[in-house]
Amino acid sequence: MGTRTILTIDTELTWRHHIAGSGWEENYARSVEPAGVGLSYQLAQLAHHGLKACFFVDPMPALVFGIDPVRRMVETITSAGQEVQLHIHPMWEQARTDGTVAEGTVFELIDHPFDKQRALIAEARALLVEAGAADPIAFRSGSYAVNEDSLRVLAALGIRYDSSHNGCEGPWPSALSLPLDQTAPVEHQGVIEIPVSQMRTGSGGLRHMQICAVSLAEMAHALDHAVANGHPTFVPVGHSFELATRDGLRPNPVVRKRFDGLCAMLADRADRAPTMHFADLDTLPLGGALEPVPASLTLVAGRMAGQLWSNLIEKRAA
Repeated sequence: MGTRTILTIDTELTWRHHIAGSGWEENYARSVEPAGVGLSYQLAQLAHHGLKACFFVDPMPALVFGIDPVRRMVETITSAGQEVQLHIHPMWEQARTDGTVAEGTVFELIDHPFDKQRALIAEARALLVEAGAADPIAFRSGSYAVNEDSLRVLAALGIRYDSSHNGCEGPWPSALSLPLDQTAPVEHQGVIEIPVSQMRTGSGGLRHMQICAVSLAEMAHALDHAVANGHPTFVPVGHSFELATRDGLRPNPVVRKRFDGLCAMLADRADRAPTMHFADLDTLPLGGALEPVPASLTLVAGRMAGQLWSNLIEKRAA
C-alpha cells in the first residue's frame, strides 16, 4: 500500500474559554461545537465524503467538570463511526472550576519528570475509557509537547503510536531527539512515531499541515508530493474549534471552506492516499530520508492573501 492519510482532529475544551470563566457547557458550545462548524459539522462532512479521521480527545477536563463533557465528545465521535485516541493538556489537573489556576501550574507535559508523565497519561487513559472510548493505541500531546520520557511512558503503558513530533514546533515544546524535518514514521523509544506532515518555507524552515496554517492548495501540493515520493503517511491536523472565530461565536468562512475542500480533495485522491484510522494501520515502512514538500512561492502568496481575510474576520468578531 502507498501513502496512508491520517486526518487528525484534536478535540478539547479550550483553556481560553475556561480562564474567561465559562462553565463546561458554554466552553463545550464554543470549543467543541462552535457556531455550527465544530465536531458535528466536521463529522458530517467526513461522512458525506466517505472519509475516516482520528479524533484525539483530551479527557483531562473531567478532573474539573466530571466525565459528562468527555462522554459527550466520545459518544458523538464513535456514533459517527470515527476513531477516538488520547490527547492531553496536563494543566487541567491544577485548574479550578472558577477559571483560576494554582500557582506554579505546569502547562506542558515535557516539563514534568518521567514518573509524573506516566501518572498523567495513565490517568488520562483511564478517564477516556470511562467516557466510553476503546483503550487507546495512539497519543498526541497538547502543544505537541513530547520528549524521550514521554515516548518511554507510552511504550510502558502499551500505547503503540505517537503523533506528536512536529518539527515546526521544535526543539521546544516538540522536543524529541528526531530531526526536525523527520517525515517518515520511525520506531523510537519503543513506539512508532508518526510525525505531523510538514512543508518547507521559503527560508528553509518548516510549516506544519494544520488546516488554519496552510492553504488548501498547499495541502494538495503536499499530499501529491507525499504520493509521488512514496511517503508512507500524510498527517494533517485540525481542531474541533478551528473552523470558527476564536470566540467560538461565528464561523470563519475561510477556514471552513478550507476544511470542506480538504475533505473533497481526500475523497478525490482516495485511490492513491486512502484515509485510515490508527486501528487500520498494518505494517508501515519505517525510517528513511524523506524530504518535506518544498515551498511554492505562488502558493504561499495565495495563502497569505487568504490569511489576511481570515484575520479581518477575526477582528470584526472581536
